[in-house]
Amino acid sequence: MEPVSYSIVIPAYNESERIQGSLKKIVAFLSEQNWQIEVLVVNDGSRDNTAEIVRQYAAEYPYIRLIENPGNRGKGYSIRNGMLQATGDVVLFTDADLSAPITEAPKLFAEIEKGADVAFGSRWLIAKMQTERQSIMRQIAGRTYNLLMRVLLGLKYKDTQCGFKAFNRRAVETIFTRQRIERWGFDVELLFLAQKFRLNIVEVPVAWAHDDRSKINPLVDGIKMFGEMITIRWNAITGKYSEPHVHQTHVAQPAPVVKIAK
Repeated sequence: MEPVSYSIVIPAYNESERIQGSLKKIVAFLSEQNWQIEVLVVNDGSRDNTAEIVRQYAAEYPYIRLIENPGNRGKGYSIRNGMLQATGDVVLFTDADLSAPITEAPKLFAEIEKGADVAFGSRWLIAKMQTERQSIMRQIAGRTYNLLMRVLLGLKYKDTQCGFKAFNRRAVETIFTRQRIERWGFDVELLFLAQKFRLNIVEVPVAWAHDDRSKINPLVDGIKMFGEMITIRWNAITGKYSEPHVHQTHVAQPAPVVKIAK
């Protein structure tokens, strides 16, 4: 059987403090795999030297590619931009801080290979796998958000916000061409679309270490995310998800998919 081709998408906004360490871990992990691989770092209009750090890695490792957004558009936009430019049969996106270690990726890939269209990491299926927990304030905000999500959108998952999700090619083309939320609430929209189009979804427990430098504000962004849930429901009612509305994004220079041999 031919090896599966994987893409890893990393959204990055002012990540100069963390991106180098994360790329170092990813490179080390990939050196141990026998995969066809590409790593796409999507720079969301960073004002620091995030892009320069990624360029330095890309010069040394040809499977790493920098994608530039047209300014600061939001994490949801960055994910969509990267996912629609990825060439892998299976595409994973992960946070730039690697709160879920990249070594957890094979768990999601295994579920895809077993038949899932979408496999996403969960911090709460096995809570003891969290090596560094969020603050009580963040946990309360997260539980409240999860309850509202269940009521408004019918998504009965433990953890929709974990930034560690994998999709097969069918799911990428179905979901990300219809995604409309470009800020923090995009995770819920992705799973809502996967459920709406009857894709096979699997929630997978993963190790997790919260980073206190997270850019999300539980109160301010939580209110915005609630508003985005209302928008998702309205989009569904008005038929805005019926057909794709995005067919291509701001395309950067393509890089070859490189097979990394052990």
